[in-house]
Amino acid sequence: MTGTAQAPRADAVAVTPPGATPPPPTPDERRRLRTVRRFGTTGSLLMAVGALGCGATPAPAYNPLLGTRVLGLWGRMPTVSLTLAYIGMGMLVLAWLWLGRLAWPGRVRLSVRQLTRILVMWMAPLAVAPPLFSTDVYGYLSQAEVVSRGFDPYVYGAAQALGLSDPLVASIPTIWRTTPSPYGPGFLTFGRLITGIAGDDIVLGVYLHRALALAALGLVIWAVPHLARRAGVEPIAALWLAISPLVLFHLVSGIHNDAIMLGVVLAGMEIGMRRSWVLGAMLIGLGASGKIPAVVALGFLAAYVAHQRGGGYARLIRYGAGCAGIGLGMVAAVSVGSGLGFGWIPALAVPNLLRSWLSVTTDLGVLGGWLGGILGLGDHTDAVLDLTRAAGLGVAGIVCVILVVMVLNGRLHAVAGMGYGFGAVFLAGPVLHPWYLLWAVVPLAASVRNPRIRGFAVAVCAIVALLVPPTGADFSFRTYQLPMAITAAALLALVPLWAVHGRVPRTPETERSGARPVETAT
Repeated sequence: MTGTAQAPRADAVAVTPPGATPPPPTPDERRRLRTVRRFGTTGSLLMAVGALGCGATPAPAYNPLLGTRVLGLWGRMPTVSLTLAYIGMGMLVLAWLWLGRLAWPGRVRLSVRQLTRILVMWMAPLAVAPPLFSTDVYGYLSQAEVVSRGFDPYVYGAAQALGLSDPLVASIPTIWRTTPSPYGPGFLTFGRLITGIAGDDIVLGVYLHRALALAALGLVIWAVPHLARRAGVEPIAALWLAISPLVLFHLVSGIHNDAIMLGVVLAGMEIGMRRSWVLGAMLIGLGASGKIPAVVALGFLAAYVAHQRGGGYARLIRYGAGCAGIGLGMVAAVSVGSGLGFGWIPALAVPNLLRSWLSVTTDLGVLGGWLGGILGLGDHTDAVLDLTRAAGLGVAGIVCVILVVMVLNGRLHAVAGMGYGFGAVFLAGPVLHPWYLLWAVVPLAASVRNPRIRGFAVAVCAIVALLVPPTGADFSFRTYQLPMAITAAALLALVPLWAVHGRVPRTPETERSGARPVETAT
């Protein structure tokens, strides 16, 4: 039945169909976009300055900033540095949320080029500053140095191979100085190349690792819009959600190697869907040679190919075996070709030494051990942890199988299934760090259109980004500085908020009133 077309309301939101060119921003929107861009860049600059005093600089005896006239001043004012970093974090999160008002599905007002330029501006100060949030990059350098000196990194810890007086060993937390490397041979091979270039120059080694992470994020920025078009999601909306403050804080500033594996896996999925599933499986296998959970993506690539070629469990088994053989074969080839062998398999248990409060299975294990002590059964926390962690991985495996079948039957997009699968694996895993959430958020950003799910992902990225203190240095014995810095930052942040009041992108009137644009009835 055909109805009469009605004139759209004056306050109706202009809806941009997926894949269509968004309308150009109005002069008012351009002014507000400029305000957001500058607000976020200012926040990033404040974080970069704060990193000079509270960031993950090398051990004091090897810190090149100490003793310099200007840059070394911040190290003597850690509370002030923390305050600046916290203000910058809040500003950057707010700027990202405001930017989302111009990049939300259905009302995109930006181009991919504009959005990419803004994100690069926000990344730039963090890319040249000392690391924040984590000292893991010194662990990467020390483990690569262990390899370069001819030791097996899956047998010897950095302290055993390099000595406690080594600058790299002195710059990592005590708990990780004597443990074997938990990283796969693929990543350590990259690390060995960096060590060969940097030599004893710690600062150069840090920047080379960051350059590698930024190159991997370039793969993410390339792959996400392409994957989004395949899933019917607006590329700009997908890219905005994918490059969230969690990415800026933990992959750009924190230099976590998850950037490398995530970029390679997403590129493998896009190439596998576009050109050759064989090449895609090889790339995913290359990513898995650095972090083995990446193999989860192989099942969803196989399900996608099987669905495209007619579906059926026979095709799923055929292509699943092919993807698994190629991907795991690549892992084996890197293990043998690098000369590091397969010692990384037992070393996968090394991160379990840390009891992560974000891990549900670890929390349940600790709770079970505590209850056992209360009931007089003795302290069996380690045994209960083993049980809950194994059960969690079993549940995650079942969830992944169900998701693969849904992709095979066309009920779920392969990239969305991969995102949910990664979420199940990491949420049920023994250790969960905030940046692990990106393994789920980034694929879902490129494939899920449900506004509730996207809104939940936005909330998770914004909240979790602010939960982790920007302390790369050790504040264990001066934790009083954290609440002082947070309080000062909350008060001082009122100044930049007042400066941009009324000048940021606004929420459309239709969202406030509940009105919707009137469409032609058919």
